[in-house]
Amino acid sequence: MQKITPFLWFEGNAEEAMNFYASIFKDSRVGKINRHDSAEGPQGGFITGSFQLAGQEFMALSLNAAAPFKFNESISLFVNCESQEEVDYFWEKLSAGGATSQCGWLKDKFGLSWQIVPAILGQLMQGKDPAKAKNVMNALMKMTKIDIEKLRQAGE
Repeated sequence: MQKITPFLWFEGNAEEAMNFYASIFKDSRVGKINRHDSAEGPQGGFITGSFQLAGQEFMALSLNAAAPFKFNESISLFVNCESQEEVDYFWEKLSAGGATSQCGWLKDKFGLSWQIVPAILGQLMQGKDPAKAKNVMNALMKMTKIDIEKLRQAGE
C-alpha cells in the first residue's frame, strides 16, 4: 500500500472523472466505490471511490451539492512523457472539454490541473551552457502544448 494517496474532491461527478481518467492511462482501473444507502442520501449515490492511474493510487469524494472548495493550479498532476506522441496523446485526451494554458499546463473538464511535460525538458534546461538553457526556457514560455523538436532546436 502506498504511504500517501492524493484525495480529490469533485462536485457530484467523481465517478465520471474516475472512469474518464482510467480510460486514458495504461495500468489504470476504478477500484472500490462507496455509495449512499437510503438512510444517508440518494439510494446508490456515489460517496467515495478509489482508482489507480498508471499504478498511482487516488481517492475521490463526490458531493451532489457544490463543493466549498475548487481545484486550482496550486496543485497539479505532472505527466512525464517520453515522446512527442505521448505529449500529444495526453494533451488531446485531458484537455478535451477543458482549457489549455502556457508551458504544458491544462485544466481538464473537471477543473483539475495537469502538466504534460516531456522528460527531455529537464535535460535541455539543465545543460552546461546557460545561454542554450535560456533559449529553451524562452521557447517553452511561448508554447501551450510542448513541442519537443522546437525545444531541441532552441537548445542548439
